[in-house]
Amino acid sequence: MMKKYLEQSSWINWQHPAILVKAKLLSAGSTDKTEIARRCFEFVRDQIRHSWDYRQNPVTCVASDVLEYGTGYCYAKSHLLAALLRANGIPAGLCYQRLSKTGNGAPFCLHGLNAVWLEGHGWYRIDARGNKPGVDAQFCPPKEQLAFHPDQPDEADLLEVLLSPLPQVLQVLTRYATVEEVYQNLPDIPITLDSADGVTPIRSDTRHL
Repeated sequence: MMKKYLEQSSWINWQHPAILVKAKLLSAGSTDKTEIARRCFEFVRDQIRHSWDYRQNPVTCVASDVLEYGTGYCYAKSHLLAALLRANGIPAGLCYQRLSKTGNGAPFCLHGLNAVWLEGHGWYRIDARGNKPGVDAQFCPPKEQLAFHPDQPDEADLLEVLLSPLPQVLQVLTRYATVEEVYQNLPDIPITLDSADGVTPIRSDTRHL
């Protein structure tokens, strides 16, 4: 079952030479998969700039491009983190949340993060979107400390661990040329969606910003 979460894809292209080099550097001196996962997480969280926070182009999507340009939206950063983890033999997938863009109802958008399989813990969600005032995502298993926790009507955790990015996310990241255009067209999924597309909306009652 875990083998499929180690696969290469067009978007999570972990066999790219630059990804392999960075993955090896991040794992240097350790064989502890949990420690290596922490290093990969902190690298993407702290060293790859969130596109909207920094208003930084270009718009990236493929993991190797995120690494090359050092920037990406949360979705793109999750692609890079999955690639670095898989390159180190650590099963990793993609997760999403549905959040209010303003924190006060509509409009809503998807937020991208990761889940990593850790021995002794199972699937553990991590959010490498990048910290800032009011956002403090950490790697501290078994405790989950994400950037956001849905707590408003029509916000939701989409708890399926996916192998590949959602089509709605890919459409936005590959269609628009600037971070401003992406921000104006952030992808969304209504929470009435059933599980046919591989996502199961589940409400959460707490939020810690």
